[in-house]
Amino acid sequence: MNTEGYIKFQAHWTPCAAFDAGLLEELNAWRQRCYARGWIGAFPDGIGFGNISQRVDSGGRFFISGSATGNIPVLDAAQYALVEEVQAASNALWCSGPVIASSESMSHAAVYAACAQVQGVIHIHHRGMWEYLLAQGQATHPEATYGSPEMVEAILNWLAGQAYAPTGVFAMAGHEDGIFAYGQNLEEAFRQLEGLE
Repeated sequence: MNTEGYIKFQAHWTPCAAFDAGLLEELNAWRQRCYARGWIGAFPDGIGFGNISQRVDSGGRFFISGSATGNIPVLDAAQYALVEEVQAASNALWCSGPVIASSESMSHAAVYAACAQVQGVIHIHHRGMWEYLLAQGQATHPEATYGSPEMVEAILNWLAGQAYAPTGVFAMAGHEDGIFAYGQNLEEAFRQLEGLE
């Protein structure tokens, strides 16, 4: 059974109207590029994969593509959520928007919390890049599964080993084909993936 997209954290979601499309324009443009590459998309069973986020402020809030949106070819403002707070230790997340935040939101939050200069994070699926990163040792602990407090801890440990550099890419060893790229802007994150491909 494909469990991709299943939300594991305790979600405190406040439904509200879509955010101003202008605030999401850059984020949505890079999401579209990822979709065009097949890095964000859907499995044969129709379950979507991949998500993208952009920091909103220094308080750690960020916009992220909503849960179950990976299989939608073109997103609009109605498919994005705002993550307002994350408490990884208690496996809880607070968000608002017309959709609930992605199941990978806690992992995105870990990168933002650890690296103040990071402004954009992209989570994709790609078998070849994933296998390459595993072989290079650029991966989180294999026992950490997606969307879990253990994955948050694994990401923080990996980032610490990179001296909290503002740009990087790693495989999620416990999440088949899963890769995270991050940068000081979304283009920087995207270009790292492009270079690996």
